[in-house]
Amino acid sequence: MVHFFVWFLVDPCHVLEGKAGPVSADMNDDLNDDNDGAGYPLFSFVDESIFKKESFLAFISLLDNYESDTGEPEIVTPEEEAENHKFLDCMLRTTTMKTAHKYLVEKQLSPEDLPEFKKQLYRIWFELYARRGASKPDSSGFEHVFVGETRGGRTVIGFHNWIQLYLQEKLGHIDYKGYSVNANSPQPDENKHILALQFSWKNGIKPKGSIFIGVSPEFEFALYTLCFLVSPNERVKVFFSIYEVDIVCHHYNQKHIGTTYPVLVKYQNEPKNPKQ
Repeated sequence: MVHFFVWFLVDPCHVLEGKAGPVSADMNDDLNDDNDGAGYPLFSFVDESIFKKESFLAFISLLDNYESDTGEPEIVTPEEEAENHKFLDCMLRTTTMKTAHKYLVEKQLSPEDLPEFKKQLYRIWFELYARRGASKPDSSGFEHVFVGETRGGRTVIGFHNWIQLYLQEKLGHIDYKGYSVNANSPQPDENKHILALQFSWKNGIKPKGSIFIGVSPEFEFALYTLCFLVSPNERVKVFFSIYEVDIVCHHYNQKHIGTTYPVLVKYQNEPKNPKQ
């Protein structure tokens, strides 16, 4: 088990109401209001000035580059490829990604040379591969984790990013159904930054999707890259101030991210000391 100690400070900008009801993606009434445990949107307010920051702008530019339905081959245009490279260049300029790169070089998991490290990142996140049931490349790690996909027009898979969630909800494409908990998970509230949500999108249902709220693109991109390279196909234990979190990370063919997302284990009464 690998332990990362990470500190972050964000302002939650959501309301939290309504425990989501049980759903099955095979049921015809999945999207009925009877399953909606929340009468209001998830986000009550977001200060969109944050979206003017370079990393947010570069991230948001990628969100409309994909066909959401798995089985539909992805065609990457020269303009979209240029946006991918611009995003990676932006990530590599951030302090967060520089710290992650230094750690990976020390562990001999990534090349020290920046152009070579960028190639590694491109392969992990943006190279296309065929998901289950597809005959041609129809997915990528970035699309699955940050943008979201649909399967069979009824099930939402991936979609673990709060920015995409907020923007899609603002456009009226998201119907927030409530939060999800199980017997072993802590009860969430509106002041917490990790939530398990239920929502519908593009006529499909996401029965349970775990997500960070309010963090920067470079935070998630660096964290998930670290977890993929250090301990693929395992749950990586991470501590964020008062949060104990498992990062689930699965690879595809040892080269690409299949999926990755946070799972809240418990809240700590006191922040852990990173030196311990």
